[in-house]
Amino acid sequence: MRPILNTHVAEPGLAVVDVTAADDQTAFADQELLAGRWATAEPDRTTREPGEPGVRLRLFLDVRQEAGA
Repeated sequence: MRPILNTHVAEPGLAVVDVTAADDQTAFADQELLAGRWATAEPDRTTREPGEPGVRLRLFLDVRQEAGA
């Protein structure tokens, strides 16, 4: 995964969330739940670590803005 930059969390209300799930379907379902509530930068793919179970998905949230606002 790419490093978290200061700009990703430069102000109160900005967050980086790393989701670890068994599979892509579960990871993206989690992303949909969060995106239904807050503004998110939607990820397009999960990552896998060779030899480790599951997938990872990084989300950037702005909890100051409700989804669709």
